[in-house]
Amino acid sequence: MSRARTIVVTGGSRGAGRATALAFARRGDNLVLAARDEMALRATAAECAALGAQTLIVPTDVSRASEVDGLVRAAIDRFDRIDVWVGAAGVLAYGRVEEVPPELFDQVVATNLLGQVNGVRSALPVFRAQGRGTFVLIASVFGHVSAPYVSSYVASKFGVQGFAHSLRQELLSEPRINVRVVSPATIDTPGYQRAGNRTGRQPRAIPPAVSPHRVAAAVVRATRPGARNSRTVGRMQSAGIPLFTLFPGAYDRGIRATMELVGLRGPADDTDGTVLHPVADEGAVTGGWRASQARRLAIGLLGVGAALLAYRRYGGRGPSRSELG
Repeated sequence: MSRARTIVVTGGSRGAGRATALAFARRGDNLVLAARDEMALRATAAECAALGAQTLIVPTDVSRASEVDGLVRAAIDRFDRIDVWVGAAGVLAYGRVEEVPPELFDQVVATNLLGQVNGVRSALPVFRAQGRGTFVLIASVFGHVSAPYVSSYVASKFGVQGFAHSLRQELLSEPRINVRVVSPATIDTPGYQRAGNRTGRQPRAIPPAVSPHRVAAAVVRATRPGARNSRTVGRMQSAGIPLFTLFPGAYDRGIRATMELVGLRGPADDTDGTVLHPVADEGAVTGGWRASQARRLAIGLLGVGAALLAYRRYGGRGPSRSELG
């Protein structure tokens, strides 16, 4: 049996980060879980422990370098090494560039981009001392394409992609230190319900939402020897990447229509969400988006089926008044 690895997961309290922690726990790895919400971290740790993993929770705001340094020290004190660092912490804010308060915009970038930088800065000396280690940075398809009303998120994820490329180039002479990037499409995560918002409309996951467990499986694969440096998760939305490059005008019109018709629906009050401050709860892996999308698809298919049956029955002429009763 192989030696249990030590895996640090930032953003381990919810969504893809929590699913990733559970995936590594099933493999028997040791877990160091970091996020701002200690209550949700404890819930994740309990689930991982039930799967047989040794766990350590370290409440951490990844946008604060000193707290990330403390996370690394805690991991080394407990498990003596770090084999894999998973950067899954992320926040989201909606609104036009001029309508999102500067502190909200800046915190999205600080968490999503500088949080990854802080993790690398703190963990890289450990990897060098060990002679090996793997960074898995969770970026986004929105690190390859853009969208309106989420400019801070898009900017941060483009930054993660560029940062990872530069870091990988710097480490070419150290082939046992790996830099992998996993770029999911829309994930079925509670992040949409917890997003900052200045649009006046309710943010929704653009279908088809990807299961957080699919993202977690991609993260686990990224830690294997010889794994690809970069992978996307979610084929349909990933198909927009070449469209964005080859037909930018068509892409721009399409993504704006998609955001306005699908990504923002129903009235909503202005909120900072949990971008600036966490809200304590038990946390969850999913946000329920896949279930609601499946229900809408089922209703749509039933409607199409009823229409086809009616067409077959009435031959395209429509029911008579007597048939209508």
